[in-house]
This record gives sequence, C-alpha cells and structure tokens, in this order.
Amino acid sequence: MFTGLIEGQGQVVAVEKQGGDVRFRFRPLFEWNAPKIGESVACNGVCLTVETWLSAGPEFTAFASEETLSCSNLKDLSPGSLVNMERAMIPGQRVGGHIVSGHVDTVARVERITRVGQSHRVRLSFDPVWNSQIVSKGSVALDGISLTVNACGAGFIEVNVIPETWRVTTAARWGAGSAVNLETDIIGKYVDSLTAPYRKEDSAESRVTMDLLRRTGFSF
Repeated sequence: MFTGLIEGQGQVVAVEKQGGDVRFRFRPLFEWNAPKIGESVACNGVCLTVETWLSAGPEFTAFASEETLSCSNLKDLSPGSLVNMERAMIPGQRVGGHIVSGHVDTVARVERITRVGQSHRVRLSFDPVWNSQIVSKGSVALDGISLTVNACGAGFIEVNVIPETWRVTTAARWGAGSAVNLETDIIGKYVDSLTAPYRKEDSAESRVTMDLLRRTGFSF
C-alpha cells in the first residue's frame, strides 16, 4: 500500500523487452536508504517489486507484466523518461494522502491545463465506466499522486495541483494529450462492487435506498 505522497522522481535507465513483458532499470533521483530486495515501489503509481539493487548507480530493476503494461503508461517509457516514485507505506506512520493500492485502473488523457492563481487545474478524460468509483471531493491517484477531485462527470475529472506538487512530481511535464495512470479510490471500488447486485441498469428506478444502505452497514 502507498499514500500517494511522492518521495521523488526516478529516471528510466534501460528497458528490456521480453515478449509482451518488460524489465525496467530505474535510477532514483532522491536519497533511498536501506533498500530491500522484494520491497514494493510505486512507479507512476504502478506497484512494482525491486528485483536487484545496484548501489553503484544507485539503480534497481523491476519487472512489469503484459497485464500491467496494458492498463498503464509504463508501456510508453523509454530510457531517459522520468517517473514518480514512492516506497510502500510503513504501518503506524501518518497517511498524508489516501490509501493507494498501486493497481492502476486505466489510462486517462489530459484535455487541458489551466493556471489558477499559483496552482494548475487539470482536466482529464477516460472511459466513463470508471465514473461510479469517483466522487466530487473524493480522492484519486494520478501517476501515483494523491489528488482531490474538484469536479467529475461522465468520462472526465478535474483536479487542482498545488505548487509544491507541481514542483516535485512529473505533473509539470503533463500537457494536452498526456497519458496519465488513473487509480480510483479503493473505498469506492468496494462500495461499487457491493451495491452492484442491487442496481437495475435497465430501469430509471434505483434499488439503492436508505433502508438498503442501513441494512448493509453503509448508513446509520
């Protein structure tokens, strides 16, 4: 698990294609003490496992399967690309962002970026199938960055990126058309899954009532 608070950026050193899979070699561009083989690190929000650690770099290798590549922007990485990095959270410490699993749902596309005061408002589009797991003022992870949803609708979200986040992450490199990894909130996933059997897709009348929510523990 991760928090969506980026520790620093990393650079892709090498991309070794192995059939439909890829083995990456990354160089962290921030201090990384006591690395452990087998630990998890989120690269652009994708949970990867450290296979080898080369202290001379320092560099590490990580494997990405065809499935991971198919639903993320890791397939677009090449030597020299920069990624956001976060090591797995440690139980008992503050969770400053939100609970991020590192399991990316889909790739969103940046539609536009607007300067608002010192911040940047970013509008992204994606397959509307994910809208049921996104709510206004809820949380999403974009390239691993924990962000608050300012607005959302069928197939789009808008988020506000503050100056510090813009400075220390790859968000500053986004532009119209950029592919960004999107992970919806894990709580939204469970609510969506648990209430799905009670929803009628072919009827305007919803079967999700306050009584149902009370009986299933979602309301009191």
